Amino acid sequence: MLIDTHCHLDGLDLSPYNGSLEGALDAAAELGVKQIVSISVDLEGVPKILEFTERDGVYASAGVHPLHAEGLLKDEKRLIELAKHPKVVALGETGLDYHYESDKKMHKAQQDSFALHLTSAGELNLPVIIHTREARQDTIQLIKDYGNTHSGGVLHCFTETYEMAKQALEENYLISIAGIVTFKNAEELRDVVRKLPLDRLLVETDSPYLAPIPHRGKKNEPKYVADVAQFVADVKGVRYEELLEITAANFYGHFKRASPLNLLSSIG
Repeated sequence: MLIDTHCHLDGLDLSPYNGSLEGALDAAAELGVKQIVSISVDLEGVPKILEFTERDGVYASAGVHPLHAEGLLKDEKRLIELAKHPKVVALGETGLDYHYESDKKMHKAQQDSFALHLTSAGELNLPVIIHTREARQDTIQLIKDYGNTHSGGVLHCFTETYEMAKQALEENYLISIAGIVTFKNAEELRDVVRKLPLDRLLVETDSPYLAPIPHRGKKNEPKYVADVAQFVADVKGVRYEELLEITAANFYGHFKRASPLNLLSSIG
């Protein structure tokens, strides 16, 4: 089963579909995408994202992105309330980003917000979807200090080292691969993918960002997860169908609220 485990449906370019999100979802379904997780970056946007989940096969997350400086999480009550919705399958995206934010005070604010996500996820027994950039040591340390190894989580759009990936695996985290793996300058990432066990991988688009080859220059969208999956299968030296089967099993093993019976299909 092909699953786009990380996209931002509220940010898609819908002009190819005459402004219709249903058109974009139909296009994904026609290419075999059976489920999608639409990711939140702030709590204010969660209600809108939950509207998308009224369609079969669409799930949501609830959380605050580390670069959402005006609204970094300071109180978990609202987060926990939103996460009680049955179609919310994870908390996040949360984490640390020191690449675009160099202020040490903001690093501390990111860390505090991240810790609240981790403890809340542990209480709810939900996985955490993590964005990490140039913050390897702090990310792993906070996972160890505040995370729940039973519910674990995902390092999404992974571009870090194999050593970091190994440490995350030890904390019951999956590694999600996006379209960056197809880029010409991503050989180091491909080496990491070759080393990682199949039973710890996911695939995603992170759309509308990072469209994979051969779609560079276009806005990304969920249907392109098929290209990511095919590329990862080739890197791993396995059949496409095998990769889909294994990554789906990985997804359901962590995202307990998701069901393989709740499928996206074309309604056009």
